[in-house]
Amino acid sequence: MGTGKRGLIAVAVSVIGAVTVLAAPGAAFASVTAPTPTPTSSASASADASTPVTNKDIEAVRKQLDELYHDAAVATDAYNAAEEKARRQSAQIVELARKIVKGQEKLDALKKRAGAAAAAQYRTGGLPDEAQLMLSDSPQQFLDGTGRVLQGQRATKALIAEMTSTQQDLKQYAADASAQWTKLEANRKARAAAQKQIEKQIAAAEKLESQLEEKERERLAELEEQAAYQAQSAWLDSGILDEIKSNASAAGKLAVEYATAQIGKPYEWGAEGPGSYDCSGLTSQAWASAGSPIPRTSQEQWKQLKHVDIKDMRPGDLIIYFDDASHVAMYIGEGAIVHAPRPGRTVTIAGAGSMPILGVVRPDA
Repeated sequence: MGTGKRGLIAVAVSVIGAVTVLAAPGAAFASVTAPTPTPTSSASASADASTPVTNKDIEAVRKQLDELYHDAAVATDAYNAAEEKARRQSAQIVELARKIVKGQEKLDALKKRAGAAAAAQYRTGGLPDEAQLMLSDSPQQFLDGTGRVLQGQRATKALIAEMTSTQQDLKQYAADASAQWTKLEANRKARAAAQKQIEKQIAAAEKLESQLEEKERERLAELEEQAAYQAQSAWLDSGILDEIKSNASAAGKLAVEYATAQIGKPYEWGAEGPGSYDCSGLTSQAWASAGSPIPRTSQEQWKQLKHVDIKDMRPGDLIIYFDDASHVAMYIGEGAIVHAPRPGRTVTIAGAGSMPILGVVRPDA
């Protein structure tokens, strides 16, 4: 083991612990500078070098990495939510722009009609009724003309009302567009803050892992597998698998086929395929391919989709993990899931009980 390795790990853990975590989506983003670690003396470094790294030390690193990647997942959900809102707002702005163009064209046409009506009234409306009666060829011609004038006046009033309504619509469209631009700008800032937080958490995790020697990284991987195995075993020992007997729906089968076809592709935060995915990018695209679009993020999937009891879940249903709904996977049957785990990993199959389950949702309810 390298000189001062244990001390280096301890310092790394303390520094990483100072990294600010991301609050729930919508909360303010804070930036905290990690304290500069105090350099160790050569004597303490030599003492550290003589002390082997224990499983307890590696387990502490594993838990720290779990926390860092969990925080990155929360930030990724915030980023994806802001991205999705920005897409909708951009589409709304485009639609409002179309309405404004059409409204302006309509208003221009109405103004032209109003100008023509005013000119016609001016040509015939300058003489009193008595003079028009005397100059007309017959009383009937006069009466007919008077009727046309009345009709023209009513038409003019209707024209003015339509112009007023169109002008009000244009004003409202402009106000709505301005409001959408304000929201879009706010979401851009939220997205940028979330991206910064994601990159900070992932960089901290990668730095921590890089400080481990090869044997220590191997031991870390073993501990991760053991933790997942123990959690899955405890879940299966509850007898839950004996209760889960529902078959996949036709759409569920298609979603499972899509998701399992992505096995081996890398995790990438914010990605929706086809070359890489994050956890909710995989599940949302799988169900979109099955003809049932669902929310983009794991938190919105948890909020908006129908909740079902674990014993009633069927292949294609989504399992939401952790109290903050920061991770999602697709149940594929026989107690297994397919999911995009975290940075540095690929889409893979795992045990459904290998992580703390929040609940189950059904996209095709």
